[in-house]
Amino acid sequence: MEHTFPTNYKSILEIVERFDPIKYGKSRNYVDGMVSYLSPYISRGVISTRQVLEIVLSKGYQLAAIGFFVRELCWRDYFQRVGQEKDLTQEIKHTQLALLNNEIPLHILNASTGIEGIDNAIKNLYNKGYMHNHCRMYTASVVCNIAKSHWHNPAQWMYYYLLDGDWASNACNWQWVAGANSNKKYYANQENINKYTETNQSGTFLSTEYEAFETMATPVELLDTQKFVTETELPVTSKLNVDTGLPTFVYNYYNLDPEWHKNESGNRVLLIEEDFFSKYPVSKKCIDFMLALSENIAGLQVYVGTFQSLANQLNDSAIYYKEHPLNIGYKGIQNSRDWISTEVTGYYPSFFSYWKKIEKVIYKSFKNKS
Repeated sequence: MEHTFPTNYKSILEIVERFDPIKYGKSRNYVDGMVSYLSPYISRGVISTRQVLEIVLSKGYQLAAIGFFVRELCWRDYFQRVGQEKDLTQEIKHTQLALLNNEIPLHILNASTGIEGIDNAIKNLYNKGYMHNHCRMYTASVVCNIAKSHWHNPAQWMYYYLLDGDWASNACNWQWVAGANSNKKYYANQENINKYTETNQSGTFLSTEYEAFETMATPVELLDTQKFVTETELPVTSKLNVDTGLPTFVYNYYNLDPEWHKNESGNRVLLIEEDFFSKYPVSKKCIDFMLALSENIAGLQVYVGTFQSLANQLNDSAIYYKEHPLNIGYKGIQNSRDWISTEVTGYYPSFFSYWKKIEKVIYKSFKNKS
């Protein structure tokens, strides 16, 4: 279950090259199954969903045979499209019901719930910065629907530690589990967790039939709660050395693409904004991961400050950046991200409605590459 994430760009591409989407489709729901481990690189903007799909298809896989993996890639684009249209700090569809608190259970924070599949996943989150997707759902279900905590503070907690932390997918999934972005709450009982996490427990507070969850009293293990509050430890940077006669390419936590404008002369700056990381704090492990990935970009300088203070130093020279809904206050020449499809845009209330549109586009656009 534990995994180490390399940060060298060549090594990252080799992971994509070696990936088997057929095995992924058969076993990825199990904690020891075929998981791509590409999400940290996609979230940090080192590689894109489209790039991954093109590389996989170039290996000779047929679209029809890797439909599960294609849908998972599209899920990532879908959440990003939702993030373009919605304020994801707020409920998307419904108000979360039956709340007891706006905090998070202490036994979740301490990885001591007594549910081994969840506790092991939380320990792995702290140690490695990663949690299997099913375990994220199990954890969110216990927090939101058993402990009856509001989804937002726990979502911040998980995002803080995830190397693949993407606020759109993280917030949308927590809301989906809590019934704020879906028509019903998600539950998982002990039998389900045992099946996918290689545990064999019984007699826990999740050892019940699904019909009992809606009226179940919050177990004593989850009654003690506290607010998850933390800050991001930002790096110390030296003074920028820029040529104001050249354009400036601005990178950030969501754009560390070493191929972006690679062959053009210009200043390259990794912008780290205190306000951004105050609103969306992440762990030192995540900051270190970002900085390590940034070493793939030749000539990149790290700048801690606001976008405006950076622009003031550039004396009106051209500034380029990639679009992202969390780029607050950015001004200049905005480049699009590398979507699987640029034809399907806007908000879709469900992935199913989004998939119906984009599936046709994908088979039209990529059929000759598979």
